[in-house]
Amino acid sequence: MSKNIYVGNLTWGATDADLRSLFSQYGEVTSARVIEDRETGRSRGFGFVEMEDNGALQAIQELNGTKFQGRDLKVNEAQPRESRPRRF
Repeated sequence: MSKNIYVGNLTWGATDADLRSLFSQYGEVTSARVIEDRETGRSRGFGFVEMEDNGALQAIQELNGTKFQGRDLKVNEAQPRESRPRRF
């Protein structure tokens, strides 16, 4: 099984490859993605990493609150996205 991990407080310059590199120390990373604004293409300051369970738990414990590219990361298990009303 794999876990989806939320990674917040990223610098604007953080890339998918940066996340993959950081989390690969703890196990096999299935995917790593920095979320970008649809209109500007600029980072929104958070991302998601998917990796196997044991490595994910260790990564969450060890990386939450640590400095990465000069900012304190917020790392925890991702929660399902809440449904929002559609806008027209």
